[in-house]
Amino acid sequence: MYKEFGIKDEVINLAEKAEKDVAKQFDEVNRRCEINTLKVLKAFNKYNISDMHFGSTSGYGYGDVGRDTIEKVFADVLGAEDALVRSQFISGTHALTVALFAFLRPGDKFVSISGKPYDTLDEVIGIVDNNSSLKAFGVQYEQIDLINDDFDYDKIKERFSVNDIKLVEIQRSRGYSLRKSITMDKIEKVIETIRSVNKDVIIMVDNCYGEFVDDKEPINVGADVMVGSLIKNLGGGIAPNGAYIAGRKDLVELAAERLTAPGLGKEVGPTLGINKYILQGLFFAPSVVASSLKTAIFSSKILEDMGFKPVPRFDERRADIVQTIEFGDKDKLIKYCQGIQMGSPVDSNSIPEPWDMPGYTDQVIMAAGAFTQGSSIELSCDAPIRPPYMAFQQGGLTYEYGKIGVMKAISQII
Repeated sequence: MYKEFGIKDEVINLAEKAEKDVAKQFDEVNRRCEINTLKVLKAFNKYNISDMHFGSTSGYGYGDVGRDTIEKVFADVLGAEDALVRSQFISGTHALTVALFAFLRPGDKFVSISGKPYDTLDEVIGIVDNNSSLKAFGVQYEQIDLINDDFDYDKIKERFSVNDIKLVEIQRSRGYSLRKSITMDKIEKVIETIRSVNKDVIIMVDNCYGEFVDDKEPINVGADVMVGSLIKNLGGGIAPNGAYIAGRKDLVELAAERLTAPGLGKEVGPTLGINKYILQGLFFAPSVVASSLKTAIFSSKILEDMGFKPVPRFDERRADIVQTIEFGDKDKLIKYCQGIQMGSPVDSNSIPEPWDMPGYTDQVIMAAGAFTQGSSIELSCDAPIRPPYMAFQQGGLTYEYGKIGVMKAISQII
């Protein structure tokens, strides 16, 4: 049946070997999956989730008991005081934008300590000029670059000992940069470093792609607030859209008043029938994230055996569900992404090509044969068309589908 699906004998043999070699890593993924599953089930039981929470509201959305309970469940699972979980968030970038504009005022300064944030925040911050950017509203931005894929602890300690910074931003995932994603132990260490000299600065973590990869979340290690997308990890491939902001209650309230309006905050926001999908997505999320991690580990091993450069390597500790592969060749990169599309359940007959995508400075190729448009908890692969021609692969609703999709992609480049 592999051959009927266009997968070559050589790839079948490589896959069999790779699976044997990653058994230990799969066991560790399973262990963390069980811990996170217990967290979710405990929260569902604590708040007595029942059929009434699946109801729908329209218009203003007053008195939506399902929405309000969902936010309590998310806060509990993430270790936060409160959470804002809304379909009115268009994306993770939108949620990050709402958070930054909610917490920062004209004249404030904020610092990214993980280097330049993701490309789609360039115009939000004002790195690329935009009349609606934070810069245009008088918010000042600084960044401290990583050193050898770790924080510059000395520079951070020195900078934050001067009490003129309102907010520090940490991006857990690598985005389209060449650095590694940041593990939870490093986030914990840098938060301790900041707090040793500054007790007041708001510490915000962009947690996109990172939820349930570890058995801790940023709030558990001292962050004040965290932000993520529901078409990534916590949506479990079922939530059709949305994002969340979770953390200190006062910060979540500020974010709610920025998303809706001052004086309205969390009290409004119709759910339009989405509650069941958000709850069901969270319920499946630990298992789906585990499948994504197994797909990434398998990809890393088999592609390394073929002579390519995966980051992280199959046996490294993971910070997110993203697997990068450095092809060093534009054509191989494009063929691999096209192969991922061919191995997808939706639009498998489409052939992705590089194009000028809003929010990005380079042409981007995106393979995403997903049930939800833009979902990256489903198997997908995208890349900016620039040296060293690196693919950014993520997702896999089940390991079996993910494995087959990767094998199909590899067959395209042999």
